[in-house]
Amino acid sequence: MDIQRLPSNEDLLAQIRFDPGQGTIWLHEQRVMLNQAAAWGLLRDELVESIGLQRARGLLMRFGYQSGLRDAELARKLRPDLPAEEAFMVGPQLHGIRGLVHVTPLELRFDLLEGDFFGRFAWRNSFEAEVYLQHHELARAPVCWSQLGYASGYTTYFMGRPVIYKETACAGCGDAHCEIVGKRAEEWEDHAETERLLLRDAIAEELFALRSQVSELKDTLRAARHDTIVNSVGRSRAFMEASQLVCRAAASKANVLLLGETGVGKEVFARGLHAASPRAAQPFVAVNCASIPPDLIEAELFGVEKGAYTGAAVSRPGKFERAHQGTIFLDEVVELSARAQASLLRVLQEGELERVGGSHTHRIDVRIVAATNEDLKLAVANGRFRADLYYRLNVYPVCIPPLRERADDIPLLTEHFLCKYNTLYSKRTMGVSDKAMQALQHYQWPGNIRELENMIERGVILTDSNQMIDLPALFPALAETGGMKAIAPSGHLANPPECAGQAAHDALCEQLLGDSFSLDKLEARFIAGAMAKADGNVTHAARLLGITRPQLAYRLEKIKGLK
Repeated sequence: MDIQRLPSNEDLLAQIRFDPGQGTIWLHEQRVMLNQAAAWGLLRDELVESIGLQRARGLLMRFGYQSGLRDAELARKLRPDLPAEEAFMVGPQLHGIRGLVHVTPLELRFDLLEGDFFGRFAWRNSFEAEVYLQHHELARAPVCWSQLGYASGYTTYFMGRPVIYKETACAGCGDAHCEIVGKRAEEWEDHAETERLLLRDAIAEELFALRSQVSELKDTLRAARHDTIVNSVGRSRAFMEASQLVCRAAASKANVLLLGETGVGKEVFARGLHAASPRAAQPFVAVNCASIPPDLIEAELFGVEKGAYTGAAVSRPGKFERAHQGTIFLDEVVELSARAQASLLRVLQEGELERVGGSHTHRIDVRIVAATNEDLKLAVANGRFRADLYYRLNVYPVCIPPLRERADDIPLLTEHFLCKYNTLYSKRTMGVSDKAMQALQHYQWPGNIRELENMIERGVILTDSNQMIDLPALFPALAETGGMKAIAPSGHLANPPECAGQAAHDALCEQLLGDSFSLDKLEARFIAGAMAKADGNVTHAARLLGITRPQLAYRLEKIKGLK
């Protein structure tokens, strides 16, 4: 590849979408912003005055470094099949598309397998140098800090090992243009100093540590006031209210009835109640009443004596006896049979039970937490549930909110499940994209937290390490929303092709469908034009046509066969 001639950037421009109606700009699935360069200059000066030149330089380099990491991750997705040199050029091209600088490669050699890298690039129209010269005299040292960080972060991600860039010439120092050189970190004599700039300095770490301690103290005090439930994740008002009710009940002996839709986490709340209660050291036994056949439910709950029925070869205790002095969680309690409801009522009233086939009673001390996703009042009215049992269980009802009423908790829950499944599958994904997070927060979640957990697990499975989980991995059938403006190759804003000029498309179709029309010939002309525009590069031509490389290869073979 001629490094002086960058590949087409149309695939990158196609990733930019403006949505003025929502006040958002998107680069692929990451939200981006437009800011005035002059405001950046003022921020830079204030940082230098506030924390000193070296710390300001390190902070802006780290800012650029993180941006470079994100763009390198995007490069892997947009140009997966291209030669490494062309895929690498996403970084220099995005650097220019973002309006930061015009990049011209001068020298570039690298070996991904060996991790060897050397790059020399010319920077023209550097925004950092221009902004600096608007307010200052010529600098004694290079001033393009954030862009150096960007180049270092991008190449480090791309190569899979630390790469550091330095400015060998800078327009801010009076040079005609900026020039940078990048190579493996260990090849620089002062690489340790530069690497330290890309990490938080000691004073910053101390400040963050102090802030963390203060935050932990505040959280401790807040937990004492608001009674946050054990082992749960959330901060929304609806969650905190339910959590507070459950924690208030923990210290009492009252039976608790948890109400809410399927998948809202009723068992998590039940376990949290048990962990916060004086019975925490004793057993917690969970029973899904809907999963046990009606003819076996009594034996499972209350135990069975030897010979009570065919197959009962030994006596064994039931769930209630195993939960003695602890807590039993009865999920889907509405599914209990009529006989099981009567036996449960006796346990609640008398504190004793009788095994199936038994002749004597067993005293038990059990805290009952029941749960259902149905309306128990309606079940009582329909004759499915005993009214006296309902009133015994309904001493302390708590309604667990559905996930659609806890939108503020979705980022926290997402992070929690990402940590869980990254560990389970030995992966290191970079989180979810901004667009994916937006979709998660606007989804109605009929399956609630259980559905979110399953979706995050699928996303982790489908996403490679060091990649962000994007929208298709979470919502395969979710279509791109319309109404956005795209960047045309000319650089002007225009409606995306699917939204612009439907009438013109119809008119073109009407014009083409004449007596001499041939679909094969038209397709062949389109393919020939795309191949010419892509200089024979099949992958690039496929992108221009909006199809995959194998699809285009098949059509090329088909055209050869027709000749």
